[in-house]
Amino acid sequence: MAETAPPLPREKRSRRHRKAETSSPSPTPAVLVQNGLTLRQRIKRDRVMLLLTLPGLLYFIVFHYVPLLGYVVAFQDYQPYLGYMHSVWVGFANFTTAFGEPAFWSATINTLEIALIQLVFFFPVPVALALLLNSIASDRIRRFVQSVVYLPHFIGWVIIVSIFQQILGGAGLLPDVLGGMGLPRYDMMSDPDAFPWLLTVQVAWKDAGWGTIIILAALLGIDKGQYEAAAIDGAGPRRRLWHVTLPGIAPVLILLLILNLGQILSVGFEQILLQRDAVGPDAGEVLDTYVYYHGIKDNDWGVAAAVGLVKAVIGTALVLGANKFAHRLGHEGVYRGADR
Repeated sequence: MAETAPPLPREKRSRRHRKAETSSPSPTPAVLVQNGLTLRQRIKRDRVMLLLTLPGLLYFIVFHYVPLLGYVVAFQDYQPYLGYMHSVWVGFANFTTAFGEPAFWSATINTLEIALIQLVFFFPVPVALALLLNSIASDRIRRFVQSVVYLPHFIGWVIIVSIFQQILGGAGLLPDVLGGMGLPRYDMMSDPDAFPWLLTVQVAWKDAGWGTIIILAALLGIDKGQYEAAAIDGAGPRRRLWHVTLPGIAPVLILLLILNLGQILSVGFEQILLQRDAVGPDAGEVLDTYVYYHGIKDNDWGVAAAVGLVKAVIGTALVLGANKFAHRLGHEGVYRGADR
């Protein structure tokens, strides 16, 4: 049995060995260690992917986070020629002014009505369309249909509103057909009661195809073996849809629903601005157009910023609340909880 060599005397050891003995490794914080790698090691390992995300990160910093500093206008009697530093500080006076105007509450009610109608009747449309596209057996036909339903997304709102005006407007196709049949002519474009439903139809026609992209990607991620096992157990198409497809895309649907809740007070500025005058401000005024007319056109910058800040706070609260509720249901939501 070989004997272990005795340790070298201290004076004969190399400088490197002596330095290793005298210096103890500094403890690494636990929060910086993941899967046995420190934060610096993970950054070095993923440096290429981090560089690829850098343009998107800069975009959000420059165009979304830096402008948040402008919300200081909500607490000032802001004058553009004085700037942020010299405008008079008024505290919550702008909020009091906005909350005291009947036009603000009318715009809020119109916004919530339009948002709820679109959430209930438009949100399921891309899901149903994605399920129909996924059921098409021929790849060539499916790609053709996808191209057709994607196309309206790239058309501007000015053109879309013009198309609807030519079909549903007072001098459009539908009133002419009704008049030719001896029925009363109906101008849907100027009907205040039909205005929220008209907006929902326009949004569905324009963005339903584009909204199927994420859902189709989620459908591709479902294991095909689950469908085969369900078919062997005797499940028909409906039961496979209910027990395999919908649970498979449920995390994506919950994520999209939470993000839509964050934008519930933003229902399309350009689309509504183009049609507001046809139905009048009582039915066509929403918070975005209220900010435009009372803030930019009337130079009441403080009130406009106050309303925008209220929208941002409510949207953030809805996202956080909906995300917490998703955690209670066992889903990740937008981000993981601290205890997950």
